[in-house]
Amino acid sequence: MASYSDPFEPLEPVGPAPFSPYAGPQPPLRNRKKPITLDDIEEMSRKVRNWGKWGPNDEIGTLNYVTPEMVAAAAALVQKGKGFPLAIPLGADGPQTGGRGRINPIHLMRHDGADGYSGLRDREAGLRSADDWLIMPLQAATHWDALSHIFYKDRMYNGYDMREVMSWGARKCGIEKTGGKASGRGVLLDIPRVKGLDYLEDGTPITPEDLDGAAEKQGVKVGRGDFLIVRTGQMEHCMKRGSWGNYAGGDAPGLSFETAEWLHKKEVAAVATDTWGCEVRPNDSPGIFQPWHWVVIPSMGLTMGEIFYLKELAEDCAEDKRYEFFFVAPALPVKGAVGAPVVPMAFK
Repeated sequence: MASYSDPFEPLEPVGPAPFSPYAGPQPPLRNRKKPITLDDIEEMSRKVRNWGKWGPNDEIGTLNYVTPEMVAAAAALVQKGKGFPLAIPLGADGPQTGGRGRINPIHLMRHDGADGYSGLRDREAGLRSADDWLIMPLQAATHWDALSHIFYKDRMYNGYDMREVMSWGARKCGIEKTGGKASGRGVLLDIPRVKGLDYLEDGTPITPEDLDGAAEKQGVKVGRGDFLIVRTGQMEHCMKRGSWGNYAGGDAPGLSFETAEWLHKKEVAAVATDTWGCEVRPNDSPGIFQPWHWVVIPSMGLTMGEIFYLKELAEDCAEDKRYEFFFVAPALPVKGAVGAPVVPMAFK
């Protein structure tokens, strides 16, 4: 067994070797009746690994499930012509606290109206204008995580060496590689609403059974190439009480570790939630931070969206009983970025 204390030591293949043909279905994961361990992560990683499924040079993972025919069919879901922006505003009043180095966006006015009024820029052919900058961590607000964001041992998705992410950015699996692939059929699963709740309490796991139950009650099916949006109500709860509290990095409702296998079987294109990190926290994994992330990004190649604003979309879906829509969410194409802001739109 290889030791991973040396970051430059080659990764010992686990399950399908890098760039090998897709291994196909594997036996069900054993039932876990104890805290999540490294062995559990290893086992789940083997089970959902998509390395080589779309060839040795693939850099977008499960977004490959979306075909042009699927996008055209999703566009036909637009009946009312209503659009729902799913991003929070970029500003100093966002949810970040400085933890893990993430601050809220800084909107800097390089030139403002007072500059123009004073005649400061009149020497530029008399043109008076305003100009501004935006300074922010790329994952401070509504965003996609790129497949270069999380490593497992010394590899990232599709077996690429983690050292492909350099000080200037990711040479492999950068967010710009997703291009126009982030569009298709969107499906909302509104977990608190089907449970008769306004929001899920922090630490509430959303299990595969919860996802299946919500889909059945809402009369919608989740399948290949879908963009699955899961509402917990946590963001709305924070907004209602007038404080983000520990939203960014604290305890949260979210997807349980076992949903990795569910998502793999459904062959969804991407998943997004209204929480800071998609997965439940605390997550019953002593000493292991974000175990679900360890699996779904580097092994499965799943694009993940966080901090999505879902209130208005959820209310409309509850009103017309239609939980599917045309979804469009291209990332800001920052070359080599391991995540990037996005303004997702749902059209009904």
